[in-house]
Amino acid sequence: MRPLMLALVGTVLVAPIPVHAYVALMAGQSAKPLQGQFNAVPVLHSNQPEEVLGPGILVSTTPGSAISAETNEPLDNATYTFNGEFGLHVHHKYHPSDRSRMGRAGGRRGELTLATILINPGASPVHLRFSEGAVRNSFEAPYLATKLMGVKPLGPRPWNTGPGDATAVQMLRQQLDRRLADEITIPPYSRLVLFSTALPAKGIANALLKGRSDGPFQMAVVAAEDPTSDLDILAVLDSGRLAPGRIYLSRVHQIQSGVVFSRVAGVALGDRYDASVEHDLDQSPLHVPLTSTNRHDFGTGEVQVNPLASRMVDSSLNNVGTYGVRFGVELNLRGSGPYELVLSHPTPNGRHFTAFRGSIGIQTDEGYQEVHVGMRSGQSLPISSLNLKPGQNNRVKVTLVYPADATPGHLLSVVPQQQLAQLRERERLLAAAQSRPAKPQPKPAVPLLAEPEQPTPMGANRLEPALVMAPGWVTAPPTTPTAATLPASVAPPMRMSQSLMERYQQAVEAQQRFIESLMGR
Repeated sequence: MRPLMLALVGTVLVAPIPVHAYVALMAGQSAKPLQGQFNAVPVLHSNQPEEVLGPGILVSTTPGSAISAETNEPLDNATYTFNGEFGLHVHHKYHPSDRSRMGRAGGRRGELTLATILINPGASPVHLRFSEGAVRNSFEAPYLATKLMGVKPLGPRPWNTGPGDATAVQMLRQQLDRRLADEITIPPYSRLVLFSTALPAKGIANALLKGRSDGPFQMAVVAAEDPTSDLDILAVLDSGRLAPGRIYLSRVHQIQSGVVFSRVAGVALGDRYDASVEHDLDQSPLHVPLTSTNRHDFGTGEVQVNPLASRMVDSSLNNVGTYGVRFGVELNLRGSGPYELVLSHPTPNGRHFTAFRGSIGIQTDEGYQEVHVGMRSGQSLPISSLNLKPGQNNRVKVTLVYPADATPGHLLSVVPQQQLAQLRERERLLAAAQSRPAKPQPKPAVPLLAEPEQPTPMGANRLEPALVMAPGWVTAPPTTPTAATLPASVAPPMRMSQSLMERYQQAVEAQQRFIESLMGR
């Protein structure tokens, strides 16, 4: 425990704010960086605007520009030409500005068709081959939150885990959905629709795809209302107008300065991140960042975010979400006995939300398993039990394709089972303390004196001690002053004012609440 610090009224003591995210499981311990690497495969990300209000172009890698619905001014395209390995990530919601399409009063909801267009700008045909991927919307893959929080074995067809996880599972298993063609040829100087999905109002769609081309080509993602053919979809691209919903156009300067992140509309370099680490568990438990950001690096200084090669002006500056990126982390462990492999998310700062809902593959010497994880912010969930053998390297490979239904900044840990059990006991005690009704605090006794209170002489400094506690400092609550404990200079005939007594009482209550909030540390 750090010592209690005293200050006079008006003095403020501030504890240094940690630059890394707080995880209760790691209290008193430290994390080590993975020092992994992204590859350089270009991936088109269409995630800004996330919430689309109507038809138009979402992102295009062709040279040129398109007119913004918000400003009626041209915005440069995220120009890029693919050639060789490539990837695609699409994630959008439909929330029509035309309220008649919301399906109120029992009416049918309007639909928005999301489509990806392939463009061949050259004189030779371009042949594409696809190896893995899928397209799902929230009506094909509904998310059943009440059944999927916590950690559960992943079944062969996990289509009830939301569209973001449903497509990520196909990528995790390196499978291509049977509804997608495995090969396609773009004729010279032509365009064709790679895929489309009809999205009813209030719905979400997600697509992940990986492939390779034998020549240069470009891509675009558009939104069309009630198209009757591919020609109607191509007409949206020819219109040269962007889809409405670009809420970050008014915050471009904040994006550039790093105040806000926005989402990605552009081409990121990297579709996988690989790392390997060795650790002796007899020396200390292991904690490593997984999908770390500059806000959540867990004290390592490591930021696992890949750069963008091109972007729309209202896009984030880098691929901060790493959606669709395949993370492969190899842990080479020395130790013996039972341990737990744990995934954590930082303690929320006033916000509670679903921080991860996705699937993870775990390979050990005993075999391979896949689990679905539904995690709230601030949680630490064991995703696999490990039985380590002494005197040898125990290899554990953790693989996940980061789903769109998650918030990056996670910690991967290997800890003794006893350490996890102690955390659970602290959480139980904290929950029990928070559920108990607060006991009414008795009012402090104020001595009644015949003599009236004497005014403070002019020029005298009347100092009232105040207890100021910085975050992280814990101490026993002070004793409420009474007439018997006051120093002679404060004792009768001068009596303590009611306002001072109230300040003491407030300090006691504030410290008690603070200590209870730290019971989990």
